[in-house]
Amino acid sequence: MTRRLVLATRNAHKVTELRAILTGTGLDVDLVGADAYPDIPDVKETGVTFAENALLKARTLAEATGLPAVADDSGLCVDVLGGAPGIFSARWAGRHGDDAANLALLLAQLADIDPPHRAAHFACAAALALPDGTTRVAEGHLRGTLRHTPAGTGGFGYDPILQPDGMTRTCAELTPAEKNAISHRGKAFRALAPSVAELLA
Repeated sequence: MTRRLVLATRNAHKVTELRAILTGTGLDVDLVGADAYPDIPDVKETGVTFAENALLKARTLAEATGLPAVADDSGLCVDVLGGAPGIFSARWAGRHGDDAANLALLLAQLADIDPPHRAAHFACAAALALPDGTTRVAEGHLRGTLRHTPAGTGGFGYDPILQPDGMTRTCAELTPAEKNAISHRGKAFRALAPSVAELLA
């Protein structure tokens, strides 16, 4: 029997991306976004790590819906900025989810930094929470270098400026399948998939 799994996000890009990643692992789950439950309020991300925020979102949704829930928290960590914007990636410019403003601010802050010092990585923590309180967490990373100007129209967030190590294109220039194969989110959710399969069996 196919089990319903609720994804703790209202971001349609993430729902599409995660459905592709989890389907690719062979999991037989019906993945729906939090939009399917409009009465549930958004969770405040009060954690100080990606894992804390992912668990907070997954637990809240599992308790509210009575269904297994998965959540992720992810962001861009820039070496020269000491790991920032990190957990503040989605609200770096002040307003949550304003990708264009976040990207513009970060590029302005790094304008004088030469390519050898523009190393960064995407980090993701993926969490699974069951209504009975059981939880699991897995993490994934994608290292690369930040471009001076955005390139590509795919993906979202900081994808147009991160060029993965060993590649000549940014994450936004990759096909969805290419990106999912190497992405921090893909790695985290593939690592979480065995726990999902075990606990939803």
